[in-house]
Amino acid sequence: MTKQSSNEHIVTHLGDEYDRFHGAVVPPIYQNSLFVFENFEQLAAAMKDEQSSYLYWRGTNPTVEIVEKKLAALEKGERCKLFASGMAAISSAILTFLQSGDHVLSISNIYGPTTKFFTYIEKFGISHTNTLNTDLEAIESLIRPNTKVIYLESPTTMSFKLVDLKAIVALAKQRGIKTIIDNTWATPIFQNPITYGIDIVVHSVSKYLGGHSDLVGGALITSKEIMDHLFYHEYQLFGGVMPPYEAWLLMRGLRTLPIRMKAHQESGLKIASFLEKNPAVKRVNYPGLESSPDYRLGKEQLKGYTGLMSFELKNNTYESVRKVVNSLNHFQIGVSWGGFESLVISPNYGYNVEQLVKGGLDPGLIRISVGLENVDELLEDLEAALKSV
Repeated sequence: MTKQSSNEHIVTHLGDEYDRFHGAVVPPIYQNSLFVFENFEQLAAAMKDEQSSYLYWRGTNPTVEIVEKKLAALEKGERCKLFASGMAAISSAILTFLQSGDHVLSISNIYGPTTKFFTYIEKFGISHTNTLNTDLEAIESLIRPNTKVIYLESPTTMSFKLVDLKAIVALAKQRGIKTIIDNTWATPIFQNPITYGIDIVVHSVSKYLGGHSDLVGGALITSKEIMDHLFYHEYQLFGGVMPPYEAWLLMRGLRTLPIRMKAHQESGLKIASFLEKNPAVKRVNYPGLESSPDYRLGKEQLKGYTGLMSFELKNNTYESVRKVVNSLNHFQIGVSWGGFESLVISPNYGYNVEQLVKGGLDPGLIRISVGLENVDELLEDLEAALKSV
């Protein structure tokens, strides 16, 4: 990628190599599990450098490789590898830096399965601490001599707080600590953590990057040095690699990513502003609002805002949450987010209020993913649903 390459050029043309694929405007799907060689010497050479050779599906694949080049360029990183799921990518990133006796620190609200994974690896002698506080002094106070990784999301899950990436990187580098961030919310269009010095960027490509709710996958973007190690260990040995068909679907989704993110941002800002003024709503968690405590930080490290946010009901009972969610028509009830369709969910299931409060989440919290439907219809839907409480 040249310095002049725009996001639009990257998603539409980078890596497509029309001459290589007989002029096909859409690269083909290489569905084969292995590649054969003219002689044994060629096979031996490929075995020596599997990262740069086509040998077996579990290593490199031409279709997958095209998408990896696009994502590395979008994130301004040197290398990318695609995984079969976001958790396959997250677990690989975490374990590439850790061994028995190490400690990992996570910041604020993070994806639930990631927290479960930190609990899981305790049986290997790896300890974990989470802080709900995003204040730098509070974070620094929890660093131990054996802390090897700081893991974060920004914005954070459900609460959508921002973390000062420059400050975290400076703190980590002083102590030789590696940093990993889940950048799924912002996408590479609106935030590039590697430019601040973050070591590994994680994406669930099932969300905005794919954009059509028709694939599950994950991605890691990092330096060549880190990927050289990760490829031969956590990537190949765990086996959670992305199949070529899913990579082809992801490639198709990426073509429209810059355009889709502009639309999600426009509708998201309108809906966040509406919710902020609604009498049934206590608070809107969205860094794009000027009333957000993180608005100034967002202007520094975000280039835009997406359609994922949460709001808290004044009447924060499970019954109120249930009424609002069930009253919505255009917002479908379902997990995940980032597709063309608008979605709604709440972490309050009626039996876990104490757990929510302990995790820093209001029982009246409802999360919405604003899709690509007509925004006026979405606003009408929300207004009618909120009248139920």
